[in-house]
Parts: sequence; C-alpha cells; structure tokens
Amino acid sequence: MDAVFTALAHPARRRMLDILISMPGCSVNDVAKYFPMSRVAVMKHLRILRDADLVISQKNGRLREMYFNAAPVQLVYDRWTTQYSRFWAAHVNDIKFQVEEEEAEHDRER
Repeated sequence: MDAVFTALAHPARRRMLDILISMPGCSVNDVAKYFPMSRVAVMKHLRILRDADLVISQKNGRLREMYFNAAPVQLVYDRWTTQYSRFWAAHVNDIKFQVEEEEAEHDRER
C-alpha cells in the first residue's frame, strides 16, 4: 500500500495514469509525448507505477503496451472506506446518544 501512495504522490505519475486510462495499450513513447522531460525520466516514473502494480505492461512484438491496473487503487479504497465507515458509524451513534442525554438533562433542569 505504501508503494501505491508513493507512486500516486507525484503529479506526473498521476497524469501518466490518466493517459493510460484514456489510451490503453499505449507505449512509453506515446506517454512521453505529453511531458517536457526525457524519455528516460518518463521510464523511471513508469517503473515506479509498475512496481506499485498500477501499470501492467505486455510485450507485443517490439512494442511494450501498457495498461492501467485499478486493483491496487480498489484495495486502498476498500480498506479506507470500509474500515473507517465502521469506525465513524460507531462514533456517530455514541455522539447521538450523548447529545440526546444532554438535551434530556437540559429539559429536566427547566
């Protein structure tokens, strides 16, 4: 999960994922056209994305086609939303009961 957050922390890598989503199967050269950096620098960013399993590459003849892999993002989403939804649901109930008790006590004092 740390690799996914690290990979997504850089704006160029997030833009590269956007490109791969909009153009599945594109090559390094296709991606490099959109950035004012060397092809080697683009390849380093893509390697970080691939190490985080956010990019899957497939060799097709002399070309390497790249695709966005949504599975790591889904794992992050599931972990944070599911786990913290339960946490906050329990705490919201506690807050609700506490407010109701305070209102009832306030009404008794009147």
